[in-house]
Amino acid sequence: MNKTWPHRAPAVFRLDDGNVIVGLAEDAAAKYPVQVIPEPDTETSVIAVDDPLQWPRRGFRWGAAFWGAVGGLILLAAGLGMVRLIEDLFARSREFGFLGLALAILAAVAFSVIVIRETMGLARLATIEKLNRRASDTLLNDDRREGLAVTRALLALTRRTPRLARSRAIMESHLGDIIDGADMVRLAERELMTPLDQQARRIVSAAATRVSAFTAVSPRAAIDVLFVFGSALVLVRRLSLLYGARPGALGLMRLMRLVVLHLAMTGGMATSDGLIQQMLGHGIAGKLSARLGEGLLNGFLTARLGLAAIDVVRPLPFTALPRPTLRNLMSDVLRGFGEKEEAP
Repeated sequence: MNKTWPHRAPAVFRLDDGNVIVGLAEDAAAKYPVQVIPEPDTETSVIAVDDPLQWPRRGFRWGAAFWGAVGGLILLAAGLGMVRLIEDLFARSREFGFLGLALAILAAVAFSVIVIRETMGLARLATIEKLNRRASDTLLNDDRREGLAVTRALLALTRRTPRLARSRAIMESHLGDIIDGADMVRLAERELMTPLDQQARRIVSAAATRVSAFTAVSPRAAIDVLFVFGSALVLVRRLSLLYGARPGALGLMRLMRLVVLHLAMTGGMATSDGLIQQMLGHGIAGKLSARLGEGLLNGFLTARLGLAAIDVVRPLPFTALPRPTLRNLMSDVLRGFGEKEEAP
């Protein structure tokens, strides 16, 4: 026969009391007047962190060795040809020889400066990638020292950004506070990334609007391809400069490769069915011409490329701040179309 216990008033007791039992079976717990049954935690703290693109490391990079050897042979051939040219110039005329030697020295100095700048650009890009991974690890393990190190590295990365002067001062005032590592990373994201994210959204929306408007009135498909490709390069470079990467030519090529890989991993080049169905449901496709619809599709792809570039060049993962969505960007593009139609 089951006994129904009446409701009793709340009481205070100590867990180490002899009359209190925690988590025994029913037959053994019947001897104690107070029974405490621990309940498992049904809610766990889950931190949504983007998994950066990490490819398995190989033992020896034969591709890098091949291109390094080919580049070395090309440099040797160019140097040997330069030496022969200067010798021929000296044999013909002393003045021509010194002129050729001066031009060769100038070319060598310029080449050295270009190599140094490209190396620094690649190093900055690698620093941003490493900082993003460190921030993701800190959000998971909540290490306070690592959180402070990530924040200091982010402050050093953004020291040349005048618009973040006030945010940097606020973050520097919090470095001595007792804050957990994950909370420190979130605080740094809110203070330092908010102005940059807002500017990045404006840059992507403007680029998508330009591409949509240009491809809608362009008479040639080849011109459309060149314009879209150039706009993509400019967009990725502007976003990288905004977040502190400042890549050179080689750094921009590597950055474009990472963006394309990110698009391939996330399936970004395929258009979103929900957004397309919403546009069709509102009757937009039926009211627009074929060229204008093609322009909107190109703007859609440009906006998706911009979002992928933000994910790649952003020093911190999206945790405390909302990630910009394609729907909001396309709303800005359509709003820009409306303003351009009202302007004439």
